[in-house]
Amino acid sequence: MDRPRRRPSSTPARKVVIRRSGKAWLVRVVLALAVALGGILAVRYSFAQVLVRSDPAAAFRLAPGDGLIAARSAAVDYVEASDVRARSAVVARARAALRLEPTAVQAVTTLGLESSSLQDIARSRQLFGYSQKLSRRDLVTQLWAIEDAVGRQDVRDVVHHYDIALRTSKTAPDVLFPVLAAALVDPAVRMHVLYTLRARPVWMLNFVNFVSLTDAEPEAAAQLFIGLTRAGVPVPSAATTAVINRLVTADAVDAAWRYYATIRSQTSRDHSRDPQFAAELDAPSIFDWMPVDGPGISSSIQRNGKRGLFDFSVAPSVSGTLLQQTQMLSAGKYHLSGRATGIVGDSQSLPYWVLTCRDGRELGRVGVPVSGENGKDFAGDFEVPSACQVQTLSLIAQPSNAIAGISGQIVSVSLKAL
Repeated sequence: MDRPRRRPSSTPARKVVIRRSGKAWLVRVVLALAVALGGILAVRYSFAQVLVRSDPAAAFRLAPGDGLIAARSAAVDYVEASDVRARSAVVARARAALRLEPTAVQAVTTLGLESSSLQDIARSRQLFGYSQKLSRRDLVTQLWAIEDAVGRQDVRDVVHHYDIALRTSKTAPDVLFPVLAAALVDPAVRMHVLYTLRARPVWMLNFVNFVSLTDAEPEAAAQLFIGLTRAGVPVPSAATTAVINRLVTADAVDAAWRYYATIRSQTSRDHSRDPQFAAELDAPSIFDWMPVDGPGISSSIQRNGKRGLFDFSVAPSVSGTLLQQTQMLSAGKYHLSGRATGIVGDSQSLPYWVLTCRDGRELGRVGVPVSGENGKDFAGDFEVPSACQVQTLSLIAQPSNAIAGISGQIVSVSLKAL
């Protein structure tokens, strides 16, 4: 008879389970630590990416193994390096950054600037050439290329790199517009800028507006704008007006008139312009009709079908200029004629036309009659002396005792040589 088998003891099995459970927990702990450490590193790296623009040095401390961050911190520190030792340390960091990340443009430009400071132009050109291949958006690279082209007196290449920088960098206009506007006095620069603007780059309009308002030579600006107009590139009317008025202020009245004549067809120095107020101008120049507002004076050019009219109203006891247009009349006799409507009052308070030289001399007056609703013509003559090359034709309001003041319309006005 067989003996019953002894049941194996469970103690060894528990020990195995215990041993295996201990190893499993150790693995789990190690993995958890690895994940935690990875998370910490990921957070540090992410934070460094956020911080790199505002505080590159702090970002580099958080992620020293990131080539782009190291390159950024080196580029900033290179500018601020106060001595040779500090600069050498920064250059070493830039080299290390480039080894970590061969496409780190800012590391390349830092090394290029260092080569330039050591007068190693060949090395600089090699490095900045590499930077150009990596990115055309780096402003430092384009600024260096501009300076290099200036040194070679290659105006075409200078303007080419201006164009690249202004197309690709949001901050470039603040740096480059003033320099480029001032350089327009050089005909060669102006020619290449004109050629570039004919392609209508994204910075064209902002540059045109900047040139019209800057302290740069207004005659150079006028020449540029004339070239653009002839090439079929529209120049904003406000920019045109600003340059014309700046030319007059600078006593370059003939240049102002020549520019004006290129943008207004059928202009002539022997008569006034726009007799029926038909021109619709957003920004009239001093050679156009310019309504004048002031305390107690309201004036405007309004549409009247295909034509226009000048409407004005003046408060009681108020006087002043209502409307004016600068003339370039040659010496000789001239006839003023026109028509007014809706004007009532006594002869002492009615408005009048006056032609004055630029030095303030009056050349005569022509009164505007009571015209009522049906309208009435007015006419008169002036004589321009030879010593009066620039004149202003103005409509002047006189003070009135009428309760409602003076109001009315000028339907047409023309000044022509006899």
